Amino acid sequence: MSENNILEMSPENSGLGRVEIAPEVIEVIAGIAASEVEGVAQMRGNFATGVVERLGKKNHGKGVKVELTEEGIKVDVYCLMKFGVSIPSVAQKIQDNIRQALLNMTALDAQEVNIHVVGIMFENQKHEVEYEQEM
Repeated sequence: MSENNILEMSPENSGLGRVEIAPEVIEVIAGIAASEVEGVAQMRGNFATGVVERLGKKNHGKGVKVELTEEGIKVDVYCLMKFGVSIPSVAQKIQDNIRQALLNMTALDAQEVNIHVVGIMFENQKHEVEYEQEM
């Protein structure tokens, strides 16, 4: 791992140069992989991401925090689940989907993929019950 918070790929594949991946790229990959899982109502963002989305830009890394440590990549996902789903089952599918997406797209294996269920979304009421927590 480099000091400037960019993940450097191992140079064994080619002698052409370095490949570096910013943590924001991993956040986007993990965010898209998590939102693809059936049972996830939405990803949780902060106030700034809500404002940006209202202005028409989609933030695919919303609700995902990536930490690069000496031990490896740690991914934290904050999401709201649909009412009535099996939370442990959906959480396991999110972990599997993120791990597979990272392996396929970056050849990196996440050391940890932590799922934080911060709320439940009810289909018929179109409102959410959310646990207030600072990311």
